[in-house]
Amino acid sequence: MADQAPRRPRTPRLATVLRTSWPTPHLVRVVLGGDGLAGFDPQFTDSYVKLLLPPAGAPYAAPFDVEEVQRTQPRELWPCTRTYTVRGWDAAAGELTLDLVVHGDEGVAGPWAQGARPGDVVHLLGPGGAYTPSPDADWHLLAGDETALPAIAASLERLPAGARAQVFVEVADAAEEQPLAVPPGVRLEWVHRSGAPGTALVAAVCAADLPAGSVHVFVHGEAGCVRELRRFLRADRELAREFMSVSGYWRLGRTEDRWQAEKRDWNAAVEAEDQSVTVG
Repeated sequence: MADQAPRRPRTPRLATVLRTSWPTPHLVRVVLGGDGLAGFDPQFTDSYVKLLLPPAGAPYAAPFDVEEVQRTQPRELWPCTRTYTVRGWDAAAGELTLDLVVHGDEGVAGPWAQGARPGDVVHLLGPGGAYTPSPDADWHLLAGDETALPAIAASLERLPAGARAQVFVEVADAAEEQPLAVPPGVRLEWVHRSGAPGTALVAAVCAADLPAGSVHVFVHGEAGCVRELRRFLRADRELAREFMSVSGYWRLGRTEDRWQAEKRDWNAAVEAEDQSVTVG
């Protein structure tokens, strides 16, 4: 039975797949374009969009009317929302680049990206975002996994001239490393996954010889890893939270839908933990 009181959605954009490629064995790069991206203007290096994708077995495909789907279909067949950071935006060409990590046939977005062909269309919301490297910081710390890599790569491209940075990126193995623009003054360390996701990343950051001075922090990725790094940076390194962009993009053992439903309570718990830390 269809839900009788669907939530009124924001109006999504309709974008067209222009081309796809595989920068690494488990990463699909999808380039989108079309008139639906008119006015698209990502302001931040962690800008993101939310793809609206029909779940497996849905009796409709893009383009679709979200309100019509919510009015006529049971909730389990409503579009799935999957969040991806903008890897690149070429305003002159009107091209939006997204990088999607895939794991075979798992999930919704991975199979969509693997099967995407030029001319396919997709609905999306956005852009959102909040972080860009501050020109006032003495140095920058960026750390994350594959899900944070697009934002880290975009941030490297927009670091202020002469900026110093330490960058840590956890990937499965050497085959998943990508060529990145690494300016002078930036140290990039690829961390190969060992054990649970984020374990090697936490170890690498905690063991690093981090510089003194004011730092602007960007740490995003698996929620448990992010929480550990937040504790380390706040309690051990005594960093002020107002100079930190720290968020769990995903959580081990959770779908995005379930994680988003839990995330507000998780954030509140982290904030409460944070209140006990005294800096200075």
